[in-house]
Amino acid sequence: MTRFTIASFNVKNLIGPNREYYEFQTYTPEEYAWKQDWMADQILTMDADIVGFQEIFEEAALRDVIAEADLRGIAANAATIPDRSKRYHRKAVFRKLHYSPYTDAALAFAPNANDGPAGRRRPGVAILSRRGFVGDPEVIQVLDTPLHIPLKELGGDDAGHYTVSRLSRPILKVRIPVGDQVITVFTCHLKSKLGEFIPAPGAPYAPEADLTRYDPQGRAMGALRAALRRMAEAWVLRRAILAELNKGRPVIALGDFNDGEHSVSSEIISGELPFHNYAWMLRHDATAENDRYTKEEARQITESVERVRLHSAEKLFVRKSQRDMVYTAAFGGVYESIDQIFLSRHFHPDYKKRIGDMEYFSTFNDHITDGSHPEAPYNKLASDHGQIMAHMRLTDPDED
Repeated sequence: MTRFTIASFNVKNLIGPNREYYEFQTYTPEEYAWKQDWMADQILTMDADIVGFQEIFEEAALRDVIAEADLRGIAANAATIPDRSKRYHRKAVFRKLHYSPYTDAALAFAPNANDGPAGRRRPGVAILSRRGFVGDPEVIQVLDTPLHIPLKELGGDDAGHYTVSRLSRPILKVRIPVGDQVITVFTCHLKSKLGEFIPAPGAPYAPEADLTRYDPQGRAMGALRAALRRMAEAWVLRRAILAELNKGRPVIALGDFNDGEHSVSSEIISGELPFHNYAWMLRHDATAENDRYTKEEARQITESVERVRLHSAEKLFVRKSQRDMVYTAAFGGVYESIDQIFLSRHFHPDYKKRIGDMEYFSTFNDHITDGSHPEAPYNKLASDHGQIMAHMRLTDPDED
């Protein structure tokens, strides 16, 4: 059997020192050193074979963090891993303690097509893989053909359409060899819940941004725009996932979805839950009250839905454990999971033709504090997201 780990890590604004990313926001050399130190420790602790990163402004800064993690890991190995002269060197505990450097790992970085000058920077995403890549990484952001979402009035009239020609942040797709399999991995960072406000022509800012003239109706409209964009981006990701699933390829999609597992955008990505029994349902072309799908058609429909569904790694873990709660973000007293790892049914325990299973799910969230709490001030240097990691096991072809 082959084991591997895959993680998602929103690092929160990784960029070198003295570089303005958002307006008036920079790291001093000391702050950057602190952030690099913290991130290196997190990477060392996770020791994941595959990591999807979000909020990367500069590839060089990420490479520096990985190199620092390797220096610490190699030093820890020298201090804690016995050499072959020790008769106890084969103990399992030392395999668990051993850190594998990323010396020969592959790194793909997708810069943001919307990136601008200092003060108006926009972050990209990256994937780090000890297993390397098969073929070239693919970046999805500027769409060759704009996405037109037709809208219809409830009365039946045409209500126009919503158009998306580019995503707020890139989706990065790679194919990774693991054992006898090649797994397609996507990492993404969907549009946040922060409202989109439109300034008037020539105005320096949108009126909704002026909180001294608080406009709840306008800010609600901004949240609606953000939600539309997030769901459109989820559909673009879903389309790319379906292209891989239709080729019979196992898929793992991970990243910062900026929404919970049961949100509309997350369900667009994962696919719909099949109805319990389609034989109870009226046919789409019914001409009588008892005109329902046959049992054979019901089985066919269920298989069509199940074949392209993705499954939350977090929920698969909760199903087999006694853990009460997993969270990756906290704000305003709300602790929730907005970072996800979704698995195609190739890894689902109930699928007879699965190629593997998830053995364990780790959450690294000890650094998460609710920034609104007066006794837990927000630390801008650490990430405002917890990291999540799935521990996967592939089954050998001749294994029962």
